Amino acid sequence: NDPEIVNLFKNVFSASEGVDEGALIGNLVMEMIKTTNTKDIFGFVAQDQKEIISCVFFTRLSFQKPLEAFILSPVAVSSKSQGKGIGQKLITFGLEHLKANGVELVLTYGDAKFYSKVGFRKITEDIIKAPRELSHPEGWLCNPLHEECLKPISEKPKCVSALDYAEYW
Repeated sequence: NDPEIVNLFKNVFSASEGVDEGALIGNLVMEMIKTTNTKDIFGFVAQDQKEIISCVFFTRLSFQKPLEAFILSPVAVSSKSQGKGIGQKLITFGLEHLKANGVELVLTYGDAKFYSKVGFRKITEDIIKAPRELSHPEGWLCNPLHEECLKPISEKPKCVSALDYAEYW
């Protein structure tokens, strides 16, 4: 249910970051759903009764070399459901699904303390570049799904068009 998902992100980000950020992230989600090829996006929801209380999106990061890579962004858990581990469980479910589908590497950009709970660790752009300039480089995180050892990648990846705007980075 696209409008319900868009509203979840809009409401969660408005409550935590302000109305402008809520509108920005709501628009991002709407554009991702509308414009991203289905082979380049995975979305997962958690429901309580019939209400969507959490949602995560993974979209493709494209490199010239053959590499199945995705970025986790954005993530939302309804305000009343936060702090219960729902977001972590949904992210873990999504990572397991991606791994089972041959995805080798997942990156994200956010709170290292939160994302480290689901296997992400801080990296620098010396290891993997971000698609856009990062306003908070300390939030660049990686979860190699198939290898403990992360090999540096020199090229800059491309993200899906909906995410390819400076204001998200």
